[in-house]
Amino acid sequence: QVQLVESGGGLVQAGGSLRLSCTASGSIFSPHVMGWYRQAPGKQRELVARVSSGGNTNYADSVKGRFTTSRDNAKNTVYLQMDSLKPEDTAVYYCNLLDSLARNYWGQGTQVTVSS
Repeated sequence: QVQLVESGGGLVQAGGSLRLSCTASGSIFSPHVMGWYRQAPGKQRELVARVSSGGNTNYADSVKGRFTTSRDNAKNTVYLQMDSLKPEDTAVYYCNLLDSLARNYWGQGTQVTVSS
């Protein structure tokens, strides 16, 4: 089993920054992809950003140029640096790990609220 523990959410004004962290533990089959999804009230969960074990990244168009994801493989930790935040970025952010056996694991979620 794999556990994901997130931290770093909170309340910030528009234009501000937040950094999310997520550390994985347990039986992790590599290579694996780690990433971030978000879900706003009344909306479906959507991909924000993800990074492979080799460092390849993908971003949602809505966050390109504002968010940066990175990972520390030695610590099994993935980060999401969020800059120039907008009110529409308000959501619960979930850490995700997709292992080499195509199993998905999710964190408990962390609230990000951006005030206008």
